[in-house]
Amino acid sequence: MKQEQHYEQVGVAMTCRGYAEYERMFGLNAELLKSGPVLDVAAGASSFAAEVRSMGVDVVCADPRYAMSPEQIGEEGAAEIESSTLKLAGLAGKFDWSYYGNPQSHKAGRLESLDRFLSDYSLVGARERYVPDKLPSLSFADNRFALVLCSHFLFLYGDQFDDTFHRAALEELLRVCRPGGEVRVYPLLSLRWERYPGLPALIAFLESRGASCELRTSGLPFIPGSSEMLCITKKT
Repeated sequence: MKQEQHYEQVGVAMTCRGYAEYERMFGLNAELLKSGPVLDVAAGASSFAAEVRSMGVDVVCADPRYAMSPEQIGEEGAAEIESSTLKLAGLAGKFDWSYYGNPQSHKAGRLESLDRFLSDYSLVGARERYVPDKLPSLSFADNRFALVLCSHFLFLYGDQFDDTFHRAALEELLRVCRPGGEVRVYPLLSLRWERYPGLPALIAFLESRGASCELRTSGLPFIPGSSEMLCITKKT
């Protein structure tokens, strides 16, 4: 039997995404973003923070790659974009291109996001808002953020990070989230386009700790079958 094709990835890829993608993935709007500080975890070289900061939003990003120089991130980001474009082109028939159009326009958006990120990351004082942290342990104080986002990391790399890691990571995201605030995670599928098998047990665990969990529709179903995000509300 022929093996089903899927997206091959060694290690965790550096992500480069802009505000419009975040808006669709996470159902964002200006009112929600301005409700309080926002944390973007595993943000990579995405320009989301630079874009929403120009809207007056207080936003902080966390990623272990922020220990690197702008030049190092730029080099890795450009190489990752080239690599991912080739992979996507080879699997083009598997993806929903209604938003991106085609692999080349997808690449152009990634390069634009990387350039905008690097311009912001290179500014004096940028390291205060780009923090070299990684899950499952963050350096932020308890209850600091009104909205916590995590894109294309949790669940996506389920082959590399087990259930224990995911449980600890989501507990940590809730720790830094304010009572009444939300943690939003997208996608819920692995790189093999399979739903994370431990999700029901994970949701039950989070709810046993006093959180409220809900699966909501995501507006960026690019990955095959990826039409939902996980929203976790930290109770007051």
